[in-house]
Amino acid sequence: MNPTGSMSQNSDKTGAPEREESWEELRPQLTKLVLELGPLIVFFVANARADIFVATAWFMGAMVISLALSWLILKKIAVMPLVTGAVVLVFGGLTLWLQDDMFIKMKPTITNVLFGGTLLVGLVFGQSLLRYVFGDVYKLQPRGWFLLTLRWGLFFFVLAALNEIIWRSFSTDLWVAFKVWGIMPLTIVFSLLQLPLLSKYAPPAEAEPLVAEG
Repeated sequence: MNPTGSMSQNSDKTGAPEREESWEELRPQLTKLVLELGPLIVFFVANARADIFVATAWFMGAMVISLALSWLILKKIAVMPLVTGAVVLVFGGLTLWLQDDMFIKMKPTITNVLFGGTLLVGLVFGQSLLRYVFGDVYKLQPRGWFLLTLRWGLFFFVLAALNEIIWRSFSTDLWVAFKVWGIMPLTIVFSLLQLPLLSKYAPPAEAEPLVAEG
């Protein structure tokens, strides 16, 4: 009896390989989520215990650590976290140097306009740039990539507008709370709302080759 073959048969009946494979696919996504949330939570806690300037310094340090851990654990740094990290360091540095919290408050606006503008300009030139970011995760027909890129481009501009309204109209503490507990949930909800599109424009299943029975 072949032990490997026996295990494979038992596993097929119980569905264990599917669960293991699903976990292996899910683990990098959960790791990315934790690495993105970590600096935000540090920012929120530091602001609650001290002020926006102390929180900005901790946020910058946490962002550097997050990017380093992403490289060590995932063996790569995605484009969006890398760009976000660079903007955090630039605008955070200006905040601390000039002692003006306007810069760190404008950071989400600048980042979202940058992402949204890049995606929409890409569409103008016939390029669905989101495909280069998520091409390994999603398989879509060209029309699907166009619509997904368009929606995300517009969504980034909505986030930029919300950030401008909140930091200019409300207190710093409320803005920090929105940045940590508002933007991420909105992004998750928006992502879930794209599931029908992902399903509708999934490429047709390849026909399985016919096997002659002997």
